[in-house]
Formats: sequence, C-alpha cells, structure tokens
Amino acid sequence: MSRTLQLILVFFAPLAVLVAAFVLSGAWPTRAGAYDYVIRFDLPGANTPIDLPRVDGPPDASRPLVVIDVGHGGFDPGAGAGALKEKAVALQIALLLRDKLLAGGGLRVALTRDTDRFIALGDRPDIARRLNADLFVSIHADSAEADSARGASVYVLSEKGSSQAAERFAERENGADRVNGIRLSRTSAEVGAILLDLSQRRAQSRSTQAATLLLRELGDAGVGMHRDRPETAALAVLKAPDIPSILFETGYINNVDDAKTLGSRQGQAVLAEAGAKAIRAYFARNAGA
Repeated sequence: MSRTLQLILVFFAPLAVLVAAFVLSGAWPTRAGAYDYVIRFDLPGANTPIDLPRVDGPPDASRPLVVIDVGHGGFDPGAGAGALKEKAVALQIALLLRDKLLAGGGLRVALTRDTDRFIALGDRPDIARRLNADLFVSIHADSAEADSARGASVYVLSEKGSSQAAERFAERENGADRVNGIRLSRTSAEVGAILLDLSQRRAQSRSTQAATLLLRELGDAGVGMHRDRPETAALAVLKAPDIPSILFETGYINNVDDAKTLGSRQGQAVLAEAGAKAIRAYFARNAGA
C-alpha cells in the first residue's frame, strides 16, 4: 500500500465511521428544519413603539400622572460594585417611590419597567409622552473612578440639549407631533415654533423647580449630597421637550458609604420618601396651573 493511500485512510476513515453511525441511528436530518430545537421568531422593527406600561392610581385622567423611569435593566446592568448593580437599586427605589405616591392618593403612577428588562433610551421619554405624563423622573445610581466621590444629585436637561431635542422633535413626521395637546401639523410653521418654544421654556422651568424641591427634601432627610443645586446635562433620557423631567442620581454605587445606603432597604426607603415628598410638593405648587 502506498504512503499516499495510507494517509488518505488515516484522515478519512474516522469521518466515514461517523457518517455511518448517523445514518444507522437515524440521527441524520432527512429534511430542512428537522432540528426541533431551532426556534424562529419575528423581531420588532426598529421603529416599532414599545408597549405602554400599566398606570396605577385613581381611574381619573384629570389626576396628575408621574412616569418613573427605572434606569438600565436586562443585559445593561449600569454601574456596579460587586453584587450591587445599578439596575436593581434603581428598580427597588422606584417600586418604593411608586408605593409611597399611591399610598398618599390623588396621583397616578407608571413605571417604564417593573421587572429586570432592557428598554432603549429613546423609548423611555417616548413612554412619558404617549401617556401624557405630567412629570418624568428617571432614577439612577452614579459611579466615578475615584471612590471618594459620593452623594445624591439631580439633573435637568441643559439649554443646549433642550434646543437639540426641540429641533429633532419639530422635524419628526410621525403622528406624535403634539405639544400640550395641540397638533403642530395643524398650525403654521411660525405658530408651531412659538408653541414649541413656550412649551419648552415651561417644561425647563418646572424641571428645575422639581429638581430643587427634591434636593431640599433629600437635605432635610439627611441624605449626603454631591451637589446642592440642580445640575444640567444633555441627557438623552430627559429629552421630552414638553414634559418636566429630572434625573435622580441616588448616590455613588462604588463609594463604600453610599453603597450601604443604596443596598439597604432602610436607605432606599429614605430616598423614596424624599422623592415622594418632593413630587407632592411639586404638584401642590402647580395645582391648576
């Protein structure tokens, strides 16, 4: 036997045995799709709107609606320190905040998520707009390279970010081009621009008011503060131009002291109670306005 033939037998004999075993055992697929463990499903289109969450509270659409946005979720854990993850902290505080608001009566509340699931940034303010929310509160936990950074802070949309959001909003050509209930497509371009600017200014002013009230309540509750005044940033989650919106950074998750607060039921309850008091004070100040 030639050396070439020997090499062919060495390489192909095991393959022939494997094929024979499949054929004799009936494991070889006889038709396309014979693998019963293949699961096929349709993915939603990129422009498909996310399902709206449940609204809790009085069945009265005239009552103020707060949309609590729970940061991160699903495969996006956010910041973390060991087993403590931002997505879980945000959800626990949001659930406590919802319960405290509902217990006080008079307000309706919806959460962008009440389970560990991912929601895209753009869908979060969109949920608030589609529900006609009166206030949007996004809950997060901060992190920094230096573990000495600590304390809670509250953000509102910066003037630059607000302007960019308004431009994108005005350019949208879908059916959601309403500002405070007025359809922009039914007005002239000049009137639409004025309405949008007025609505934007009103939302910015009330966002700052809500942020200031939250900082006050946090201070009264003895919560450590990273900044004692509202901060501004061009945050995508705040870019609903006609809804007062704030982002609540509950503390630095990688700071030892803040992590104790964020990871404890008692600490979470203090943060939620401060949030509930601030939200109620906000609506009391703007009742009938």
